Amino acid sequence: MPPSRFISDKLFPERAKRERRKEARPGELLEAALDLFVDKGFAATRSEEVAARAGVSKGTLFLYFPSKEELFKAVVMENLAGRFTEWNAEFEAFEGSTEEMLRYCMNVWWERVGSTKASGLTKLMLSEGNNFPELAEFYREQVVRPGHSLLRRIIQRGIDSGEFAPVDIDHAIYAVIAPMNFLMLWKHSAMVCVDGQSAIDPDRYLAIQAETVLHGLCKPPKAQP
Repeated sequence: MPPSRFISDKLFPERAKRERRKEARPGELLEAALDLFVDKGFAATRSEEVAARAGVSKGTLFLYFPSKEELFKAVVMENLAGRFTEWNAEFEAFEGSTEEMLRYCMNVWWERVGSTKASGLTKLMLSEGNNFPELAEFYREQVVRPGHSLLRRIIQRGIDSGEFAPVDIDHAIYAVIAPMNFLMLWKHSAMVCVDGQSAIDPDRYLAIQAETVLHGLCKPPKAQP
């Protein structure tokens, strides 16, 4: 902190407290909005509810986010779209095999997104996207397309290195996306997509899905003597 700011804070503690509170508000509003959007859906969430949960007035909310649509976009950017810079940098720096990279990708996705509240945004868009086409297109542009692009790069890396067989990459990516989407639906849909008799262990689930994607269900042919 600059010395002048430190002195000012000491002389005017209440003003300093208000300034720190003001700096924290956007993050608090985004956190409150994420909770409500995931719990109630986009249509059912009212702006005044977000403001109340964040401890501010509705007018203060609109100072930062002019509409509920803009608030939702900011939540998506904060929790999902903003991660692709980090993930692409990890792709560039990764030194292991492409098989290791794909396993790492699926596990890190679960750790950083799938297991968190933010994964509920995907379920929200699956259920409400048709009713809000502008938001659906925003989600496709900021989340779906960058995610698909990263998976294409991973599979192409494996093909170029000779680790993977040549495949139709545009369709092969869905072999990776589908099990991850299922895990999100399982997490946010009262587990109705499983039989209820046996719990899903996300780590074991992802391990076997990665194994299936990479090696299939068929036994490898026996080596000729």
